[in-house]
Amino acid sequence: MSMKLAPEIKFNKNGYEIRTDVLEMAKEITLQEYKAKFGEWEMSVEKNKDGSVTHKVKMPDFPNMDIFLANAERLYSFINQGK
Repeated sequence: MSMKLAPEIKFNKNGYEIRTDVLEMAKEITLQEYKAKFGEWEMSVEKNKDGSVTHKVKMPDFPNMDIFLANAERLYSFINQGK
């Protein structure tokens, strides 16, 4: 005999919860972008004749809160457009 589960009830999120979710998405996107750029930097190692190592690509700066917030603003603007 199979047991039926009660239907899942979803409540609408308030503005604070939505902004928190958008900030989390922006953080993840920003960190993924950083990791990709860091990986590119790691792969750009070039060994010189004297044994020293140089990189063809500049090491990316770790994102700060301003970058996270700017990306969150872009996502939030997109959401508000309804497209």
